[in-house]
Amino acid sequence: MDYVYGPGKNHLFVPGPVNIPEPVIRAMNRNNEDYRSPAVPALTKTLLEDVKKIFKTTSGTPFMIPTTGTGAWESALTNTLSPGDRTVSFLIGQFSLLWIDQQQRLKFNVDVVESDWGQGANLDILAEKLAADTAHTIKAICIVHNETATGVTNNLATVRKILDHYQHPALFLVDGVSSICALDFRMDEWGVDVALTGSQKALSLPTGMGIVCASPKALEASKTAKSVRVFFDWNDYLKFYKMGTYWPYTPSIQLLYGLRAALDLIFEEGLDNVIARHSRLAKATRLAVEAWGLKNCTQKEEWFSDTVTAVVVPSYIDSSEIVRRAWKRYNLSLGLGLNKVAGKVFRIGHLGNLNELQLLGCLAGVEMILKDVGYPVKLGSGVAAACAYLQNTIPLIPSRI
Repeated sequence: MDYVYGPGKNHLFVPGPVNIPEPVIRAMNRNNEDYRSPAVPALTKTLLEDVKKIFKTTSGTPFMIPTTGTGAWESALTNTLSPGDRTVSFLIGQFSLLWIDQQQRLKFNVDVVESDWGQGANLDILAEKLAADTAHTIKAICIVHNETATGVTNNLATVRKILDHYQHPALFLVDGVSSICALDFRMDEWGVDVALTGSQKALSLPTGMGIVCASPKALEASKTAKSVRVFFDWNDYLKFYKMGTYWPYTPSIQLLYGLRAALDLIFEEGLDNVIARHSRLAKATRLAVEAWGLKNCTQKEEWFSDTVTAVVVPSYIDSSEIVRRAWKRYNLSLGLGLNKVAGKVFRIGHLGNLNELQLLGCLAGVEMILKDVGYPVKLGSGVAAACAYLQNTIPLIPSRI
């Protein structure tokens, strides 16, 4: 039973954790198993091969760590860098801020490139820094692919082009927590050295698994990196990979079976179709926001996120009240504005195992809430705009053709 009961189903539209599909819930509804038995290594082997597909890599080595995205961050940093190493990191919102804080607390020399919240990473400044760094003191570029606090997506292909243009050997580390499995992500093609995601985002699993994927270059860097790591040490995993048992400590059996089911669903739909669905849902949401007469926090179309939309409210409205009322009256969960945009934006998450009619229910709820808090929205305006777009773009479900 829910801790605070409400009739019907909670409409979960925060940008993670997200809805868990029924086949995944059923797959996880099982007893514990001995992870040293032949069954769990056999399952793990298939998972390690298949998670490479969501990163679009053939050369990367994945690590499925019992942790959150924050732990995956730490794993990426401590396995590839040494205290005092210089990193370039982009501050564009709350989650990039937290990653920068972690880098500083781990004693790296962080060169922070800050942009206004609602803008993407300033890649012109990156080019200037790389051009000036002829001694190659910069050891890593750390960037959040999709900043969920502001709904901003960064262009990773351009980052790689800049690195290649200046023939700079810095490692390319990417937080893909709210992008991988939802946005176009190409680890090998874009020369990403470490990419990471979390189970509770587009994979549509419970929180508790951080998936890190390392390039051969990153694995080589780990051999000389002097940062202290124990729980997150890739070498422990690699030792057990060679032994064929895979786990240096006890994994969550339930999450492993859930991941198997989640990947099967993604591959059945087709990863490119999953990405196209997220693009469709995002476009419909943005059209609804426009029809309401409100603005997107993201300042340019090139930075629009396909997994979350941050909606700016008029100054006379506290966006936190929109989120509170959504939960208290309509059993709808929306994302709060965080830090610099607290009280100024609310966030609609549209990622994971989600379809168009579910989104329309959310948009209808938002319209009623806007009316509740005194915003002069025309009921049905945003839903109509989204419907008009979706009715012309939703494909037939492939398995039902």
